[in-house]
Amino acid sequence: MKPNQLKWVFLVALAFLWGSSFILIKKGLVGFTPLQLTALRVLITGIFLTLIGFKKIKEIQKSQWKWIAISGFIGTMLPTLLFSIAETEIDSAIASILNSTVPLLALITGVLFFSNQFIKKQFMGVVIGLVGSVLLILAGASLNPNQNYWFAVLPVIASLMYAFNANILKSYLERISALGIATGSFLILIPFAFGILVFTGFFNTEFLAQEAVQTSLIYVTVLALMGTALAKIIFNRLIQLSNPVFSTSVTYLIPIVALFWGFMDGEEFNWYQLAAGGVILLGVYVSNRKKKEKKNKVLEKA
Repeated sequence: MKPNQLKWVFLVALAFLWGSSFILIKKGLVGFTPLQLTALRVLITGIFLTLIGFKKIKEIQKSQWKWIAISGFIGTMLPTLLFSIAETEIDSAIASILNSTVPLLALITGVLFFSNQFIKKQFMGVVIGLVGSVLLILAGASLNPNQNYWFAVLPVIASLMYAFNANILKSYLERISALGIATGSFLILIPFAFGILVFTGFFNTEFLAQEAVQTSLIYVTVLALMGTALAKIIFNRLIQLSNPVFSTSVTYLIPIVALFWGFMDGEEFNWYQLAAGGVILLGVYVSNRKKKEKKNKVLEKA
């Protein structure tokens, strides 16, 4: 498959994996605190990636390890914690919608801090998608007026971290395989995750014996293997095939998947949200469409 086609396959796959992550976080929070959920998600993912990708570690040069570490913390651990805390007060679908600010933030951080070229077409698409996201937020707020929307600041901060991470991957780690980047970053995070679980009493026998904890453990395991391990590998490869703005535009598709799962779980949904989802898709299209090459007509004189 050609790279231009493959990047769209990866984009759709990521939309499903990450779009499903928000409902899995919600289910995981039934038995775990946000800190426990984050640490457990990182630990399971780290062990899995180490088993399948340890040989890829040799691709990482000594000078690149600092970027691998930064990518691990701002691209996974800290955003995961912020989203988990946010979902204790706001719906999973709303959290996913706020994640749609990533492409705009990736564009801004890329231009300001990574010397990326400013492309008017991308900016227009990002703004259109952002408008759709705002409409989705307003529609969600009207349905759930009792939720604490101050917690909505946390997903925005997490999105800023994702934006910086996307540019770091493109600027400093592009030549390392997707599996190598993911394995290296989680290898660094494993000790921190394990320490958090010990500190919070996760390994206590009585705690693990609780039915809610065991059920949540299943959800977090699926979240770790599919929504983190597999998704991280795909995202890292997508960055290499495209650019930070295109790759992070997956966050425009994520709310559509998240809204579906939220609706199935009893979260309210209306047609205004569906229309806003259409605006988001328009933003993705505008941001990534190609200019048509103009054909030069050759006039022959008789």
